[in-house]
Amino acid sequence: MQKLYETEEKPKRAFLVSILGNSAAARRDKAEAESLGRELRGLAESLELEIAAHETVHVRDRQPKFGMGSGKAAELAEKAAQIEADCLVFDWNPSPSQQRNWEELAGIPVVDRQELIIRIFAGRASTKEAELQVKLAELSYFLPRLSHKYIDLSRQRGGRYGTRGSGETKLETDRRKVEQQIQKLEKELEVVRKQRQVQRRQRERQGLPVCAIVGYTNAGKSSLLNALTGAGVLVEDKLFATLDATTRRFESEAGLPALLTDTVGFIRQLPHSLINAFRSTLEEATLANLLIHVLDASEPDVESFYKTTLSVLGELGAAEIPMITVLNKIDRLAGGGQTAEADLRIPELLARFPESIAISVKDGTGLEELKKRITEKLKKLR
Repeated sequence: MQKLYETEEKPKRAFLVSILGNSAAARRDKAEAESLGRELRGLAESLELEIAAHETVHVRDRQPKFGMGSGKAAELAEKAAQIEADCLVFDWNPSPSQQRNWEELAGIPVVDRQELIIRIFAGRASTKEAELQVKLAELSYFLPRLSHKYIDLSRQRGGRYGTRGSGETKLETDRRKVEQQIQKLEKELEVVRKQRQVQRRQRERQGLPVCAIVGYTNAGKSSLLNALTGAGVLVEDKLFATLDATTRRFESEAGLPALLTDTVGFIRQLPHSLINAFRSTLEEATLANLLIHVLDASEPDVESFYKTTLSVLGELGAAEIPMITVLNKIDRLAGGGQTAEADLRIPELLARFPESIAISVKDGTGLEELKKRITEKLKKLR
């Protein structure tokens, strides 16, 4: 009788570690730590990791070796072994040397928040431009970590950890190859950037104002683009479903046509390597005449998400562009079996974000009012 073997790979078991600290380097209050912890869980689940455990550590003194005390680090490593975790996932970004120290202590891979986000981007990239951008971000992230990643590479090649001479030479060769790949990708992206500039000039010749839809990841930006223009852009309820800017023609009620552009979503502590790699895509927001800032009204951390988007826009030089704030997904607050307390949250949010518009792309609530507001803004711009 033939034996049956299980061929489907089991999901990796992840031990998530969040930080609550008082030191200058890790000053977070409890609410922020919990918020970032929820987000870390969402990022891990987006990569289909199985959450084996999630622990919040109070760090009073961030020592250089592990980013926390050696005793607490040993305690976490022991717990990871007890629950048979396949990897440690941090919601903070250890230095390359700290990452190496943790992997030697726990004996399993260590993944930080930056790497989680980059891996999600890599899994979502579907166009050549997005693939180039993500690859550049990956190489920029892994270059300073090559020395400890090289331990695994040398084992695969039959080398021995701890030897000198040829191993060091090979490491230098690998580093040079990565640097050459980065230079090549930067040149290819420069070509893409010039192509985008040509496309923008063609749009400018049409004399149409440009409205860019911006906001936190998974706020409903692509859904709004579809609702206003019938674009048919892929919509999924997951983080970073959209990595490419999509532009469609929008006809306002007063017969003032405009171009509506969907952009990549933001997130707290977005790796700078990704901001730099996706600069050509993010420039769609900086060159717009009007920004439509979409917020997920059902999120308890909506105010933090709002500040994050404004911060990234400020870094990109788009802080002074006129903006309409949109509170999406109000269908998750009012009705639908929700509590009366949830119904009261809509006026509270409208008061918290003055001149904002409450909408639901799902059932169409508020879309007509939004179209009127866009028309008013376009008239002023004209």
